[in-house]
Amino acid sequence: MATFLPLITEENPTLFQALDRIGPIILDAQQSVPLPHPPQHSYLFVKPGTPVDVDALASWLDEGIEKVILPLSWAKECIGSIPSERLILLLEISGVSAVSENVRNGVSGLLLKTPSLDVNFISSISKFFAGSAIYVLSTVDSSPTPSNIRELKSIGATLVIPDLQLSLGPTSDAKINIGDAFLAPVISDRSDGLFPTVVSSQTGQSLGLVYSSRQSVKESIASGKGVYQSRKHGLWRKGETSGATQDVLRIRLDCDSDSLEFRVIQHGAGFCHLNRQSCFSEISGLPALESTLKSRLASAPEGSYTKRLFSDPELLKSKIMEEADELCQATTKEDVAFEAADLFYFALTKCIASGVRVVDIEKALDKKAKRVTRRPGNAKSQWTKPTTATPPPTSAPPVEKKVAKDGPIRMRTSDLSTTTPEERAQLLRRPVLRSDEMITKVKPIVDAVRQRGDAALLEFTAKFDRAQLASTVVFPPFAPETMRIDPEVQKAIDVAYANIYKFHAAQTTGEALVVETMPGVVCSRFARPIARVGLYVPGGTAILPSTALMLGIPAQVAGCKEIVLATPPRADGSISPEVMYVAHLVGASAILKAGGAQAVAAMAYGTETVPKVDKIFGPGNQWVTAAKMLVQNDTDALVSIDMPAGPSEVLVIADHTANPAFVAADLLSQAEHGVDSQVVLVAVALTPEHLGAIEKEVDDQANALSRVEIVRESISKSIIVKVATVEDAIAFSNDYAPEHLILHLENASQKVPSVENAGSVFVGPYTPESCGDYASGTNHTLPTNGYARQFSGVNTLSFQKHITSQEITAAGLGGLGPVVATLADCEGLQAHANAVRIRLRDTSKQ
Repeated sequence: MATFLPLITEENPTLFQALDRIGPIILDAQQSVPLPHPPQHSYLFVKPGTPVDVDALASWLDEGIEKVILPLSWAKECIGSIPSERLILLLEISGVSAVSENVRNGVSGLLLKTPSLDVNFISSISKFFAGSAIYVLSTVDSSPTPSNIRELKSIGATLVIPDLQLSLGPTSDAKINIGDAFLAPVISDRSDGLFPTVVSSQTGQSLGLVYSSRQSVKESIASGKGVYQSRKHGLWRKGETSGATQDVLRIRLDCDSDSLEFRVIQHGAGFCHLNRQSCFSEISGLPALESTLKSRLASAPEGSYTKRLFSDPELLKSKIMEEADELCQATTKEDVAFEAADLFYFALTKCIASGVRVVDIEKALDKKAKRVTRRPGNAKSQWTKPTTATPPPTSAPPVEKKVAKDGPIRMRTSDLSTTTPEERAQLLRRPVLRSDEMITKVKPIVDAVRQRGDAALLEFTAKFDRAQLASTVVFPPFAPETMRIDPEVQKAIDVAYANIYKFHAAQTTGEALVVETMPGVVCSRFARPIARVGLYVPGGTAILPSTALMLGIPAQVAGCKEIVLATPPRADGSISPEVMYVAHLVGASAILKAGGAQAVAAMAYGTETVPKVDKIFGPGNQWVTAAKMLVQNDTDALVSIDMPAGPSEVLVIADHTANPAFVAADLLSQAEHGVDSQVVLVAVALTPEHLGAIEKEVDDQANALSRVEIVRESISKSIIVKVATVEDAIAFSNDYAPEHLILHLENASQKVPSVENAGSVFVGPYTPESCGDYASGTNHTLPTNGYARQFSGVNTLSFQKHITSQEITAAGLGGLGPVVATLADCEGLQAHANAVRIRLRDTSKQ
C-alpha cells in the first residue's frame, strides 16, 4: 500500500528510480517519461485544458498505465467506455459541488487540489465520494511533513507530493526525504523500533525473514541494494562479504503498516547462509523448473534430452504442439494437471532459450490484464474446424495418463513442513468421482431391469459379462461340484469364517435396552434383523471370496431371513467355486449371477426370479456405486445401502523403527487392487537413506508381482508425505480419513487413541492389512474416499435396525401427561393434547 504518491514533473533519473522502488508514480501525460514503456503500477496525470482524447486514454491504459487522473471534462466523455476502477477524477476545491452522481459512480478515486491540508475539511469532502480512494495535492509550495502524511492516512487519504518537494538527502523545510515520507505511517511494536521484513524473489517466493530500521530502509531506497538491520551487528548490507547481493525491485508495506516486504533479484548462491535460495526450503514448482532449465542451458551434457531441446528448435516446437493437443483432449482433473505440467515444461524451455524468465511472463500477464480494448478472441483459421465438419462427440473419451512402462516404480513425494494450505488440501484429495455423470450413465440400465426384469438382466449379462445364461439365479441347495475347491483353500476359508464369525457374534448381545425414565414410564430399544439383504461381491480383476465372507457372516449372525449374493459370472456362466463355498457357509438364499448396475437394480426392485432386498451391501466400481446411489434415492425401490464407496486405499505411517520391506509390502497390497487405488506413505522424520530403502523395496517387490502393470499405474499416482513428528502424521491421517491405516511406529498401540478417522487400524510391524482383509476377524468392507469421517465399516449392527417401545402405567401417565399436553398446546396440536387429557380424566374418575 502506498504511503504517498510522487508526481513527476521533470527528469531526474536517480530520484525517479528510487521512487519506483516504493510504489506507484504519477507521470505527467505531456512529458516523454511514461510512454511507450511506463513503469509498473504508474498513474498518468492529465492536466486541465488538454483536449479530450478517449482513444489516447485507452491506448495509455493498454500500455500498462494503472490509473489515469483526469479532469472533469475528460471524465464526462470517458465514463461508460473506460472501467471505473481505472479512473481518478481531478478536482479543485471549488468544483466539488459540480460533480454529478453519474460522475461519482463512474470513477474509483478523487484527486483533490487544495491549498490546505485540513484533515477535517478533507474528511467531509470524502464522505461525498463514499467508496472512492481520496488523494490530496497541496497547491502551496511548502514541503509537507511526515505528520501531514500520517494525519491523511488516519482518514484513509493519500498525499500526492511533487518531485520538486522530494529529496534523497536529509529532510528540510524545502524538501522531505523519500524514506521519511515512505516510513511516515509505519509503526513498530518492538522495543528496538525495528520492522519485521519479508524478503521475496521477483515472483513472490519467500527467501527469508529479516529486520529493517529507518536507516536501512532509506539506504535501500536510495541505493537499490538490499540493506537491513542486524539485531546484533547493526547495519547489514546483504552480500557485502559473501557476494550474494540483492537488487531491490520494490519495497511495500503490509495492510497494518507494521511490517515490510522487499521484492529483490537475488545474486550469488542465494539468500540463505546455507547457500540455497530460501531460508525456508528448497524452491519448487515453476521457479525450480526455471532454475533447472537455466542451469541446463548453460551446461547441459551432450546427448541429454534437454540439450536436444535447446539445440533443435523444430523438436521443441513439435513437443509444444503435441503437449498442447494432449492438454486439449484431457478431460479429468488429474489428466489436465498432468498434461498441463508437460506443456509448462516445454513452453518454459522455449522461454529460457529465448532469454525470457518467469517474471517476464508474469509482467506480460499483468499488462494484458490491464488492457481496456480487447480483440474478439476467435481462434485463427488453422486451429478451427470447418463448419461443415462432423460435430465433435458430446464427451471425449478419457485420455489415458502416460505411465512409463519401464524404469523405477516410484511414488510422488511432498514435505508437509513446506506445503501451503492449498497444497496440503490437494494431498488430501482423492480422484474426482463424477457421481452425477455416472448416475446418468447407469440410469438406462437400472430402468431397463426395473421395467423388463429377467429379460433385461440376461441381455446385460451377455453384453457386459460376456456370459450366455438361461437363468441368472441359483437357489440352494448348491450343487457340490460348484463348490469343489483346493483343500488348503477350503481350510483357510474355514479358519477365516470362524474368526470373522466370532468377532461379529460378539458385537450383539441380543438383550433389549430397558430404561425407566420416570416412575411408571418404561422405554426400551431392541434389535431386529433386516429381513432381506443383497450382498454385492465384485469379480473384475480379482476373485474375492473374502468379500463374500465379510458381507455374509454379519448378515448370518444378525439373523437376516434372506441373503441374496450377487457376483459377475465367468465367461462359461459359472461362479467362482470359492465364492460358491462361502455362499453355502453363510446360508445364502439365492445367488445372482450378474454384476454391475444391472445386479444392483435387480436386487433393488426384484425381477421374476431375483428376490427384492431391503438393503444392499458391498464394494464395486463406479458403475456399481452410482447404481447404489441411484436406487437408494428412489422411493419406489425402498432400499438403502451400506455406504458410498470409492477405490481401495491405504495410509501407512512409518517412523525410524519401520522395516522398509514390511512398509513396501503393505503399500503394494492395496496398490494391486486396481489402477485407481489410493496409496499414501506418511514418513515421520525418516532419513533420506531410510526413505530410499523403502522406495527401493517398493520397486523390487512390485516388479516381482504378476499384477505389476496395475501396480505401476497406481503407484505413479500415489504419494509420500514427509512430516516432522508422529503427531503431525496422525493429524494428517485424521484429515485424510483412510480406509486402512497401518501404524509402523515405535509403541504403536499407544498411538491408537489419537486415531479419530479411519476405517480400520493395523497396529505394529506384524499386523499387515492383508490379515484384516481375510481372516483376523474384523470386516474389510470399509468406508473409502474420506467417508471414514462419517461412516463405520460393515459390522453386525449394519444388518440390524433398532426398534424403540414404551409402556406407561396409569400412575406414570399422571406424572408425564401434563408435560406432554403442555408441549402439544405450545405447538398447536390439540389432538395430541386430547389423547393425553382424555386418559387423565378417565384415571381421575377411578
